[in-house]
Amino acid sequence: MAVQEARRGSGSDKGAYEAAHGGGCTCGDCPHGAREGHRRAVAAFLLRRDEFAAGQGLPAAVAHSASASRQWVSEELTQSAEDVAERGRAEGEAWLAALGRRTATVVWAGVVLLLLGQSLTAIGAGWTAARTAGLAAALVVAGALTAASWFHRARGGALAPVIGEDNRLSTSRAVAAAWVLLVAYAVLVLAGQLAVASGPGRRDALISGLELARGAGAVTVLAVVCGIAVLVRRVVGLRVLGQRLQKVRADRPRAADLLTDDAGRGAFADIQYVVISTVALVFAAVRLARRPEQLPDLPWGLAVVVLVSAATYVAGKYAEGGRPVILSVVRAREAGDLDAPIRTGDDIEIRGAGFVPPGAQRADRLSRMVVRIGAVNVHVPLVPVTGGFSNPTDDLLTVPVPADVEPGRVDVQVVTSAGVETNRYAIDVTD
Repeated sequence: MAVQEARRGSGSDKGAYEAAHGGGCTCGDCPHGAREGHRRAVAAFLLRRDEFAAGQGLPAAVAHSASASRQWVSEELTQSAEDVAERGRAEGEAWLAALGRRTATVVWAGVVLLLLGQSLTAIGAGWTAARTAGLAAALVVAGALTAASWFHRARGGALAPVIGEDNRLSTSRAVAAAWVLLVAYAVLVLAGQLAVASGPGRRDALISGLELARGAGAVTVLAVVCGIAVLVRRVVGLRVLGQRLQKVRADRPRAADLLTDDAGRGAFADIQYVVISTVALVFAAVRLARRPEQLPDLPWGLAVVVLVSAATYVAGKYAEGGRPVILSVVRAREAGDLDAPIRTGDDIEIRGAGFVPPGAQRADRLSRMVVRIGAVNVHVPLVPVTGGFSNPTDDLLTVPVPADVEPGRVDVQVVTSAGVETNRYAIDVTD
């Protein structure tokens, strides 16, 4: 669809909308211009890639040489991919600015729903001080989140604290933030009831609702999930610095980040952590609604289930990733070629694992891969095929041995787009 759109171009039937928001809009934080510009850049890139894959668009000066044409195609696609990446970053920033406003809207919509729910359930039962305290607590929380949305309006509003350094939603932070909001809301409900309580007996009963014996399960879960949010950030940071984990930055956060890895695949550790935590949160919210005079008394059985889920999540963070590795390097051979040693000008195949980090399948990321052959840095050429690229891949790279490489024994090393280096693999280059 994107390729067909690029072929259609910018016809006159686009109307005044595209005239104002045709990819170069500069009216403040308007997302339409950035979105349109990114969409057109992607369509143009896909069209160009598929044309090159079909052997079209090559200039006559390089068409006679396979290596020259491959290099020219790679350079053209790299430049086009950089334009797509720049447009994507601009769209991501505009999207985050718009998200800041949406989060405030969602928060206040939640307050309205709470008011409606309380009004409906009060029919027959009557309006109580607990309902008033619950609504007042919701107003306080909504006001705090709205203020946070304003201060972080360029970084996703109220969601800014749960967006990680890689510009993705953090599962551990999101779960911890949900528990923090629930417990804070419960304490505010108790405080509201305490403020309007008339007798000393009622006040003593409300104060006793904060005793640890009644809310030990919820407090334990809160402490564990908050500790895990801090621990996971530290673990991921140390593994990235130690080159044991490859991380690339996303254009913008997505809701699916809570359930997937960096490559967009469903992650069992994240899914089970979110599902079990959500179930426990719903149970705690129901308990608070039924007994608003105390902290939610989360049963120890359910609390232990949440703790086991949290331990599984942390173990998954320790187990994920790994350093890329070169297993072998051989001379690339086409059909009909004679067997021969590696010489300058030949193509070599580097076989291994982990060359393409999760989330780095885009062309602008692939074009940043470098192979060191001796003292020479060789950029990995992009070889397009219909629908993608045949080089580079996660387990195989093909690069030429440049003439600057001195004959003799040299080391080969791959540097991925995440900046992680593989092991060194020695090869012999002959005259």
